[in-house]
Amino acid sequence: MADMEKMNYTKFTEFIILGFFEVPEMQLFLFLVFLIIYLMSLTGNLLIIITVCSYSHLHFPMFFFLINLSFLEICYVTVTVPKLLAVLIAQNKTISFMHCMIQMYLFVVCIDIEFYLLTAMAYDRYVAICRPLHYTVIMNKKVCIILAIVSWTIPFLILVPHVTLISQSSFCNSNKINHFFCDITALMVLSCLETTVIENINYIVGPLLGFTPLLLTIISYVYIISAVIKLRSAKSRRKTFSTCSSHLTVVLLLYGTTIAVYLRPQSAYSMDLNKPLTVVYITAIPLLNPLIYSLRNKELKETLWKTIKQTIFLPKLTKYSNIFMVSK
Repeated sequence: MADMEKMNYTKFTEFIILGFFEVPEMQLFLFLVFLIIYLMSLTGNLLIIITVCSYSHLHFPMFFFLINLSFLEICYVTVTVPKLLAVLIAQNKTISFMHCMIQMYLFVVCIDIEFYLLTAMAYDRYVAICRPLHYTVIMNKKVCIILAIVSWTIPFLILVPHVTLISQSSFCNSNKINHFFCDITALMVLSCLETTVIENINYIVGPLLGFTPLLLTIISYVYIISAVIKLRSAKSRRKTFSTCSSHLTVVLLLYGTTIAVYLRPQSAYSMDLNKPLTVVYITAIPLLNPLIYSLRNKELKETLWKTIKQTIFLPKLTKYSNIFMVSK
């Protein structure tokens, strides 16, 4: 009997990503949609990085963390979307076991780094609103760099044992992943072995990498809201809280979708629900982040527009003016 069980355990060298196989007639349309979203995400986040780096009046802690967040969003979409595009247009659905594990690891790491970066940004907003006179002292360059290093390092280190354990799993008679990338939940469905241990680790790692940043963010906003309420002028309250609205929107969107997908038991796993929710935080969040932050921040919006004019419109105007001068 034991020999029969061993025979059923297969160590695949590659997986097949099914993608959106349920709607084969929409493959080209989905390819165009995801390609446009991917290019817009890259463009928007690159613009924020270039703009903040180019203008000294934006060299503040809030924009320093925004650069980190924008760079992370570029990594975030690049981990998953290019392979999805290949699945949709070229029907290249295979991915090696090693590449699948790497993609899964980097994807989860990116999510958790974002949790920590958003927590650092929440702390920055707390200091700016609740302790404005000490802001430059508390949020000095050294503190900002330490917060950024911690945000990038902790997820990379903590998730190594977790992903290593998953990579040692055996998968039963199927290497078809019913998803559009190597997602942990989709892979666990294929596992021959009991996944209780991995699920228990999820519930241990989850609070450390997810709930701890969320708790710190909530605490920051409790103090922020308390400080805003104490302001006498309604105009001052609106103006002060508007500086946090973009960050709060991103926090709610990210945590809402992530909790809906990953903090459910394996028995409640439903790909019909998981795929649409995953699309939101893989494509929509990296696309919306630059829009949300630029539209809600007047200073950044004006500087971004200045950068766009200088990089796109002014060269064309110069070219046409030179042509006009030569023709004269």
